[in-house]
Amino acid sequence: MHEPEQPVMAANDNGPSRRAQPLAPDDRKAMIIDAVTPLVLEQGSSVTSKQLAEAAGLAEGTIFRAFGDKQTLLTAVFERYLDPEPMRKELRSIDPAESLEIKVRLIIEILRNRFGNIFRIRAAIEQHSQPHLVSQREHLNRIIAELLEPDLDRLLWSRAAVSHLVRMLALASAIPRLNEGYELSSDELASMVLYGIVGSPPEPHPSPQTPSSHSQISPSTLKEHHAA
Repeated sequence: MHEPEQPVMAANDNGPSRRAQPLAPDDRKAMIIDAVTPLVLEQGSSVTSKQLAEAAGLAEGTIFRAFGDKQTLLTAVFERYLDPEPMRKELRSIDPAESLEIKVRLIIEILRNRFGNIFRIRAAIEQHSQPHLVSQREHLNRIIAELLEPDLDRLLWSRAAVSHLVRMLALASAIPRLNEGYELSSDELASMVLYGIVGSPPEPHPSPQTPSSHSQISPSTLKEHHAA
């Protein structure tokens, strides 16, 4: 009669112990997702199966046994990243006592990072480029820039920066899921582009302290930065 295989015993300072049991399938999947997510965010659509396996510290075959194929793994990474709680925690970590300028900037940085990573993972899943969309966007920006030409002396930003901002706001306002419960009219969006949310930046006050990394950025600086 065949004897059942006994668990492998390993000695340590506290005496013999059983070999660690293999991870349950769901736990193994979660471990792989956590390990490869930073790589997917960094590489986007160029990430390879070999790179994913190396990031997880596993053989490619092990990855495929857990998820079936690369696309399924990337989809699982995307679904995990859609969890909004890490972003919410990051937003809650902002000190309400900070200046309005710093708070708005930090909010934008957190949201941009969140949305940018979501689109980066989606690009890895879709694995195809759309050069015709880039051409259309550049054409649209040129038309808007030409319309702004007569008002250059009134603009605090370059025409390219303003046309990009107008297009970005118009696009975001047209996505229903981003506007549930609060839709901005075209007049409100135009007012936001023209006058912002406080009208104009406050005059900087001299300070003996060294400016921090959150120092206020003036519109004139932005105009110079985007002039190219």
